[in-house]
Amino acid sequence: MAKGQQAVNNTPGFILWSMRLAFVAIAVMTLLSGLLPLQTVPRNWAGPDLLFCLALAWSVRRPEYVPIWLLATVFLLADFILSRPPGLAAALILVACGNMQSRARPLHVAGFMTEWLRAAVLIVAVAVFYRTVLAILLVPTPPLGLHATQVIGTALAYPIVVMISALLFGIRMATPGELDNIGQRP
Repeated sequence: MAKGQQAVNNTPGFILWSMRLAFVAIAVMTLLSGLLPLQTVPRNWAGPDLLFCLALAWSVRRPEYVPIWLLATVFLLADFILSRPPGLAAALILVACGNMQSRARPLHVAGFMTEWLRAAVLIVAVAVFYRTVLAILLVPTPPLGLHATQVIGTALAYPIVVMISALLFGIRMATPGELDNIGQRP
């Protein structure tokens, strides 16, 4: 590799945009894989919302990789692809991710178990508000048991998503005094 090419690949802007592109690629793959008809018989359980887990994990670890405008775009696209009411789940997930971003430093100091508990509480809160708004608007909702299995599965999948993000993409909490990829303190 040429010396000039290596310098371009190590610039903060290149890393920032490549990680944002990686998030979008993972989101699209997750959404499209969820649409594949792998089973023709209806199941009694729903799988975890891995995209929501990924957004929460990246929001608390490297918020510069998942700015609000990117999350809004991805989750609005998810609402359209998954035939959900446009904007409702996206707005609730944006609030949850913003909450995780604003609490990144205290969660880093408190440890992973506190972070996981915070993520689980936000996952449950998003589900409760989502069902409540749908009920108020008289929109048909999925069965409560099915929705509950998805919420529990999402909360349990959070540590796995965090571990995979750290191992494959190097997404970890910033240490005190460390500069992020855009040259600012996280």
